[in-house]
Amino acid sequence: MVEPELSLKSSDALRFIQMAGIFYGLSELTEPWGLELPPMDSSVWFHAVTSGECAIDVDGACETLTAGDFVLVPHGGGHRAWGRSRSPTVPVFDLDNDYVNDQYAVLRYGGGGALTTIVCGCIRFGDHPAVRRLFSALPPLIQIDQAQTAGSGWLQPTLRMLAEETRTVRPGSDAVISRLCDIVVMQSIRHWIEGTDAAQTGWLKALRDPRIGRVIAQIHANPARAWSVASLAAEAGLSRSAFSARFTNLVGEPAMRYVTLCQMHHAAHLLQDAQTSIAQVAATLGYESEAAFNRAFKRVTGDTPRGNARRQSGRLLDGRK
Repeated sequence: MVEPELSLKSSDALRFIQMAGIFYGLSELTEPWGLELPPMDSSVWFHAVTSGECAIDVDGACETLTAGDFVLVPHGGGHRAWGRSRSPTVPVFDLDNDYVNDQYAVLRYGGGGALTTIVCGCIRFGDHPAVRRLFSALPPLIQIDQAQTAGSGWLQPTLRMLAEETRTVRPGSDAVISRLCDIVVMQSIRHWIEGTDAAQTGWLKALRDPRIGRVIAQIHANPARAWSVASLAAEAGLSRSAFSARFTNLVGEPAMRYVTLCQMHHAAHLLQDAQTSIAQVAATLGYESEAAFNRAFKRVTGDTPRGNARRQSGRLLDGRK
């Protein structure tokens, strides 16, 4: 009897991603030019070249881009960019950007030579455990060029739309550009997951396992359930010992530690509601006392539930500025 396919696709990890744009911009750069972009925590940088050419250097990994190419810096690492010649770089936020609104700006910089236009920006992702796992698997730099996506039909039409929107700024262009950038970023990550050998290992490999992938999906869908090794093994259709060994081997940590991580993330999400008390969250997750929940939360996150709630609230406010 053939076992039914119950695993997740690797790209299903994208369903947990919540995107919040920190900054989007259009750069009109004339030769010679060089820019330095700072590291951004829990974020990704991206650059879509709509005309001309440039080079991007991330920790010594350098890629040359031409019109129609796209590059992603998944770990938000600081990096440098320049035109046809390796010119001295200046911090991008030290230059005079023409801010259209709080999140969108136009930068015009360089020596007056050949023009390169780049749509770039920085996007922050949520801290869901699945997202952390996904981004830890991504390389420091992902480049997607025209040749790689010639038959896919998604990159070039989107970049053409970006180029059209950047040629003439019209009412709402900043909103259209930011949404198109979000689409390209998500598509680029999916392209890497589905077409790269490196994505066939570790946690992403575990998602595709017929038994462990189903368990991971259930944990994320029902984080408040009173999970045990026995109930997880039953979900997988394996004995406790076989399940424990298979889960640890594929995911890289014991199943119950993974459950606790997901539960504490769920708790942090619940505590963002000021009307929800710590005692209520502790009871929801099956803890016998608020003190026991507090200890578990601090062990996993390094912070107290109340301190984490204040920090997350501050980040939300910062994102609206």
